[in-house]
Amino acid sequence: MTYTTTRRRVLQAAGVGGTMALAGCTVGTPPSTDIQTSPLQVKSEDTLGPAKPVDVDRVAAAPRDIPAPITRTTSETIEVELETLEQVAEVEPGVTFTYMTFNGQIPGPFIRTRVGDTVDLTIRNHEDNSTTHNVDFHACRGPGGGAEATTVAPGEEKQLRFQVTYPGAFIYHCAVANVDYHISSGMFGIILVEPEEGLPEVDHEFYLGQHELYTNGKTGQKGHHEFDFARMAMEDPTYVLMNGEKYAITPDNYAEMNVKTGETARIFYGVGGPNLFSSFHAIGSVWDEVWEQGALASEPMRYVQTTPVLPGSACVATMSFPVPGDFKLVDHALSRVARKGALAVVTADGPENPEVFDSVDE
Repeated sequence: MTYTTTRRRVLQAAGVGGTMALAGCTVGTPPSTDIQTSPLQVKSEDTLGPAKPVDVDRVAAAPRDIPAPITRTTSETIEVELETLEQVAEVEPGVTFTYMTFNGQIPGPFIRTRVGDTVDLTIRNHEDNSTTHNVDFHACRGPGGGAEATTVAPGEEKQLRFQVTYPGAFIYHCAVANVDYHISSGMFGIILVEPEEGLPEVDHEFYLGQHELYTNGKTGQKGHHEFDFARMAMEDPTYVLMNGEKYAITPDNYAEMNVKTGETARIFYGVGGPNLFSSFHAIGSVWDEVWEQGALASEPMRYVQTTPVLPGSACVATMSFPVPGDFKLVDHALSRVARKGALAVVTADGPENPEVFDSVDE
C-alpha cells in the first residue's frame, strides 16, 4: 500500500484549520450544537519516552477503498491476501504507537463477497513481527471462524478456504491469546456478504471502523505511547478512534468523504472494540436506512437518529444530502468525540436549498 502525506501536516505547518475549525467553532462563544475538541490537560510531571520514527505516515484506511458492488448472478472464488504488520505510526501529531494491522491499515481491507462465494484466503505474518497472529471471520462457519486454521508465527504463511452462506456485514479480527490487545491495536475489519439480489444503488460508499486504544500516556501527550493492559482491563481508553487516527477522515486531515448535494451514500461501519459499543450518529442528518448489526437479510430501520453498534459487530447505513455542509459522523458518547478522537466528516458541496435549511441573519 502506498501512503501519501499529508494534507494534515501541510495545514499544521501553515497554521490553517485545527480542531476548533473542524468543529465549526469560532473565537468567542460557540454554538451549543457544536462539539469543541479541546484536548485533555496533561500534567508536566507525566513523562513518556520520545516519539519514535514512524514506519508509515498513515494507518487510517482510505474510506473509499471498497470493491465495487457485485452485479454478477453466479458464485465465484474470491482470493484474499492478508499480511499482518506491526508498525509505528502517529495517533496524532507528536504521539506515536506501535499498531498491529492487516495490510498496514485500520480497519483492515474491506472484503466484498456474495452469498455462495468461496473465500480463498492467504495470511502471512511478516517476519519482522514480534508475535503470532491469525484471523477470525464472523462470516465463516467453522472452528473459531478460521482462527485456529490461520494461526501464523512471524515469517509463516497459511491458507484457508471457506464458503460464505449468509448475507450481512461482518467483522473479522485477530483472535490469538490477548485477543483484546490485538484488536485494540488495530486488527479488525469488515467482510461484506451481499445477498443474492445485491444491494440498492447509491452514489457513494464509505468504510469506517471504530476501536479503543489503551496506553500508558494521556490523550494528546507527546511521545511514544506503550500499550497499557491494566487500563484496558478497566475499560478506560486513552483514545477512541475512527480509522486508527485521531480525527483521521476529516477536512483537517484526510478529506476523503466528499459528495454533491442530492447524492446518496452508504456507510459500512464496523466496531472492533474490544470493549466499547458505538452510538453511531450523523450530526445534521439521520440515517435514512439502517441495517442494524449488518443484518442485510432483515428489513432496514428508517430515519434513525442514533444506532448502537456493538463491539464485534457492524452496521450498514445510508444517508442523503439535500443541503451543503460538513456532516459529522460521531459516537454520540460525546466525550469520545471531544476528548478522544472519534469523529469523521462527510462534506457535501452544492447549491443552498433554503426550503430545507435557511440560516437567516437577523
